[in-house]
Amino acid sequence: MDHDEARALFDRQMRRSTRPEGVERVGDVVRQVGVGGDWSGILWSDLDPATADEAIAEQVRYFAGLGRAFEWKLYSYDRPDDLGARLSAAGFVPEPMETLMVAEVASLPTDVELPQGVELRTATDAAGLDLMAEVHQDAFGASSARLREQLVAQLERTPHLLEVVVATAGSTPVSSARIELYPGADFASLWGGGTVEAWRGRGVYRALVAHRARIAAEQGVRYLQVDASDQSRPILQRLGFAPLSTTTPYVYEP
Repeated sequence: MDHDEARALFDRQMRRSTRPEGVERVGDVVRQVGVGGDWSGILWSDLDPATADEAIAEQVRYFAGLGRAFEWKLYSYDRPDDLGARLSAAGFVPEPMETLMVAEVASLPTDVELPQGVELRTATDAAGLDLMAEVHQDAFGASSARLREQLVAQLERTPHLLEVVVATAGSTPVSSARIELYPGADFASLWGGGTVEAWRGRGVYRALVAHRARIAAEQGVRYLQVDASDQSRPILQRLGFAPLSTTTPYVYEP
C-alpha cells in the first residue's frame, strides 16, 4: 500500500466529500450537521494563520445557534501547525489522541476464529443494541446512551450501510464492534471495537476485525479505516493496518 496515496484518497473521499446527507462545505471548512442523534462536527479544513481564528469562531457561532455540541476532528497534518492550540483557546476540549490506521482489504485475514463457547450476533433491533451498549459501557467505562440513540437512528434510516456485531459467551455479551459503509467510496470504517476486561487477550477483538474485513471484501471495498486507541493499535498493526496520521477530537459544548 502506498501510504501517501492512501492518505490523499482518504482526505478526498472521507473528509472533503460532501456527498452524505448533512455534510456541507462552507469556505475552507467541511462540516457535518448530524441528522437526529448523528455526529456533528468538522471533518476537514484548509486554514492558515490569518484565517484560522475567524473560521473557528464562525463554526462556534453556527453550532451554538443550533444548540449543539460538536467536534473538530484534527489530524496531525492539518494546517496551521498550531490549530490545536487555537481550538483550545476558543474553548474546545481535546479528547485522547488516536491513530488513523488504514489497510487494504485484500491483505487482511477474513477467517473468524473465536474462543470456544463464543459466537457472533448481528444487532438488528433494540435488543441487539442493548447488548452492544452493555459491552461499550463495561469496556470503556463511559455511558453508551447517546451512542445507542445514534445507532438506532442509523439502523432505521440506512440499515444497508451499518452492521453492528456482538460477541457473546452464552447469554453474556463480551465484545462488540461495527462497520460503516459509504456508497461510492473506496473506504469502509471500523468503529467501537471493545472487549470487556475478563475476555481480553483471547482473540475476540481480532475475530471481530476479521468478520468486518469479510463484510468489506464482499462489498468490494478497497480499504478499511479505523481511529485506533493505544490499546488496539498493536493488534491492528499485526493484522496489517498501517498508521497514516494521528487524530484528536476537540469537543465544544455550547
